[in-house]
Amino acid sequence: MRIAREHQYAPMCSTEYAVVGYGLPILVVHGSGGGIDQSLLMAADLVRHGYRVIAPSRFGYLGTPLPNEDASSQAQADAFACLLDHLKIDRVAVIGASAGAPSSMQMAIRHPERVSALVLLVPATFMPNAEGAGASAPPGLATILVTVMRWDYPFWVATKVMRKILVRHVLATPPELLDAVDADERQRVENFLDFVMPVSERRVGLVNDGIVTTNLSRFALEQVRAPTLVISAQDDLYGTYERARYTAGEIPGARFVGYPSGGHLLVGHQKQVTNELLTHLGKAIARPP
Repeated sequence: MRIAREHQYAPMCSTEYAVVGYGLPILVVHGSGGGIDQSLLMAADLVRHGYRVIAPSRFGYLGTPLPNEDASSQAQADAFACLLDHLKIDRVAVIGASAGAPSSMQMAIRHPERVSALVLLVPATFMPNAEGAGASAPPGLATILVTVMRWDYPFWVATKVMRKILVRHVLATPPELLDAVDADERQRVENFLDFVMPVSERRVGLVNDGIVTTNLSRFALEQVRAPTLVISAQDDLYGTYERARYTAGEIPGARFVGYPSGGHLLVGHQKQVTNELLTHLGKAIARPP
């Protein structure tokens, strides 16, 4: 399965994007290895529930170039605001997943008047007193990045012969979790892995994500005014659980939802996560600016 990329381009913002659905707008910010296709996969349930999803490719992914001067999460947030100007949209809810969380948080900090609600899913965030303030990664990921993920064909072969290894080390999800879920949920995980292809169109973004997420500093989280929901799982192999809980504790009024299992893709909790999102968005977007 592959979601068609009927992408558009905002030249003033140097950003590739897609817009799907109708209704209240949500900016969905993909994680590492993503692009607009990963964002649309993440947001499929929200489109079915009547939301309009805006899915940009972040810096270095697919049709969005990596800036020469500044590819920070702050600059990425400013590019999101530029995209909203291009689309003539005043305010959006923002959902940031994994390595898309830093720029999503910066969107809420730098452009608070544009953000009606904030959701952080398994977020790559700063945590003090951790072994490395930036986000962690499963053992073996660095080796995969410099071998099979350097070119399309080796990675394609790897997806055929070592899928469980890639689920563990790239998707940061214990592969045994897939044995206990239904076919639709297994297919969702398979899609996330398949959507890393073509890796050649995402590698620059992957490298930049590595730089950004391993060098995180504390953001001014107390300045986030948007109602915020943060979700993670204890067995996320990227180690986002405690970081997510810390982040939720630093954002005024934020709510943290943690699952004992599910890995980085929250396997087995898709319906619960969708319900949490719908409840949070419904309450937050209904509030006056």
